[in-house]
Amino acid sequence: MKYTQLGRTGLKVSRLVLGTMNFGPQTDEAGSHAIMNAAIDAGINFFDTANVYGWGENKGRTEEIIGSWFARGGDRDKVVLATKVYGNMAAEGPVWPNHDKLSAVNIRRAVEASLKRLNTDYIDLYQFHHIDRHTPFEEIWQAVDVLIQQGKILYAGSSNFPGYKIAQANETAARRGMVGLVSEQCLYNLAERRAEMEVIPAAQDYGLGVIPWSPLHGGLLGGVLRKEAKGGRRTSGRSADALANTDVRLQIQAYEDLLDKHGLEPGEAALAWLLTRPGVTGPIVGPRTAEQLDSALRAVELELSDEVLKELDAIFPGTGPSPEAFAW
Repeated sequence: MKYTQLGRTGLKVSRLVLGTMNFGPQTDEAGSHAIMNAAIDAGINFFDTANVYGWGENKGRTEEIIGSWFARGGDRDKVVLATKVYGNMAAEGPVWPNHDKLSAVNIRRAVEASLKRLNTDYIDLYQFHHIDRHTPFEEIWQAVDVLIQQGKILYAGSSNFPGYKIAQANETAARRGMVGLVSEQCLYNLAERRAEMEVIPAAQDYGLGVIPWSPLHGGLLGGVLRKEAKGGRRTSGRSADALANTDVRLQIQAYEDLLDKHGLEPGEAALAWLLTRPGVTGPIVGPRTAEQLDSALRAVELELSDEVLKELDAIFPGTGPSPEAFAW
């Protein structure tokens, strides 16, 4: 495994991040523990989750599975543990006032609940899962400062933030003499490059590590047409919707044909491409099985040639930086 600093911090993290969103909904507890063991054995030290994972009436279940892994011998000291706050934790129905978003009240409540589920006394990276348009950053940072002083969290990060909110958050933190955001977790992959316009430049300017989620774009970049032709698992969700568009299907076919020509596996190439991108700490991989984790691990050692990178750019051209993307 290769390691890098998380943004401007002294914290060393693996170039692959173990995403746990499938733990519970798709992978049972025993299977999830096996994947976490395999990740540690492979040198992955960065685990990502969220308080809402498990979804529906099982919200919080994913954190509980990680907590039971720690209780059964999982080495907490080897793990950089990241979770998130924002979502309504009620199983159904309207949210009770102050039981979601980023008020100081909810941040305090959510941290305590996550710590209990995770069976730990601290969270390495506490991430804001979405912007809160009604809570000022002064209040958010005051709540974070208290938690840092209490030793309950060590760093704060963002997820799904636009560039201007990254700037607002860190300018407010700087006025308070605080470190501010150290990472941004955003949707970023070959097929979805809008983050290159403002989010990633803002993250780089403020020293945030970029942690791409959905690196295979819901399976679209994982050899979906090849699997379809071989009678494999039918596409669903984002992949199925995208492939209904003829232009997208032709684009994915060109992508798979290119990788076939170079003897590369689509999913591994998509991850390897992200690892070449400026500012990227490491993509989040969300294996449902140990075999899928093995495939992701191979991407760390995969070096894409300049020719392949150029051809990938031709198939999936980025939007370009802001303001050049929409102005002279």
